[in-house]
Amino acid sequence: MPNHEESETREEWNAADYDDQCAFVYEYGESVTELLDVDAGATVLDLGCGTGHLSRELVDRGASVVGVDNSREMVARARDRYGDVEGLRFVHGDARSLVDAVGTDDPFDAVFSNAALHWIPGPDHDAVLDGVARLLRPGGAFVAELGGRGNVGSIVEAVGRELDARGYEAENPWYFPSVGEYAPRLESHGFEVRDAHLFDRPTTLDGGATGLRDWLAMFGDGLLAPLPEDALDAVVEAVEDRLEAEYYQEESWVVDYRRLRFRAVRV
Repeated sequence: MPNHEESETREEWNAADYDDQCAFVYEYGESVTELLDVDAGATVLDLGCGTGHLSRELVDRGASVVGVDNSREMVARARDRYGDVEGLRFVHGDARSLVDAVGTDDPFDAVFSNAALHWIPGPDHDAVLDGVARLLRPGGAFVAELGGRGNVGSIVEAVGRELDARGYEAENPWYFPSVGEYAPRLESHGFEVRDAHLFDRPTTLDGGATGLRDWLAMFGDGLLAPLPEDALDAVVEAVEDRLEAEYYQEESWVVDYRRLRFRAVRV
């Protein structure tokens, strides 16, 4: 269950559990990589690379890739798996200080990000986008997918109701913007938005009957943070009860993911 000592950008992860229980994250991300026109020898920055699966896929398509992630454990696992792959390296660093994290200001041909940006607080995205713009050559593409407005709204609401019933104040720890909110932010940092859309993507969680509980253990630290340890199990069970009728289907949990996907070009 959550550790209650989480930083603003979620540095602590169990990378092995992430790979075992949350394969759907990078599997869905494979379709996002297809938005990149990767020529042989192209340089790509994978922002929020996690355990490196999509970074490796981009290398297989001919790119030279630097993966950066704020979790030391994720970076360590990525290096263990793919550290000997030519044209691929992983670095630990904060997305809000990208130039320092990457260790160079040489421009990349493209920047890619999947399921990472929504972990960064909304007010900090200007620093992130400034770093991406500095590291991307003019004409280079910034392709990303993140949670969009209303993402996992059923879970957020159910947890909020249970916390409220126990006298705790719930907060949504994620930044889930709309197209109308995020496109102007991109433009203000020197990007031309070529495509941006918000869409529903009902997502089947791994783990069968324990899928929602496992999801909350992996991703729900901030959402459950106000609770004392001895109240966690009861709240998780109550959330399962609230959502079971609508979201537990054919022995799997299918939750209401909504994604914001965009392709922007550095002008």
